[in-house]
Amino acid sequence: MHRIELFEHATRLAERMGYGVRHEWLGGGGGGGCEIAGKKWIFIDLAQSSVEQMQQVLDVLREDAAVYTMPMAPELADELGVRRCA
Repeated sequence: MHRIELFEHATRLAERMGYGVRHEWLGGGGGGGCEIAGKKWIFIDLAQSSVEQMQQVLDVLREDAAVYTMPMAPELADELGVRRCA
């Protein structure tokens, strides 16, 4: 799976987990996760490289225990370090 596809899978997974995902120009200061008025958000900093943007999303997902209950592509599970039982 290409990195762009993996990034798309990660953002779709975040949305399925209840996150709003915003792509914003934050001047390279970094994005990440937060909660605003009871809603979970991931802000992706467009000033950062695609690798850094992907890392922003993965870091937020890794911190959410719900990620272990979600169906996802095996490649994304590997990136997140999520182990699956057979």
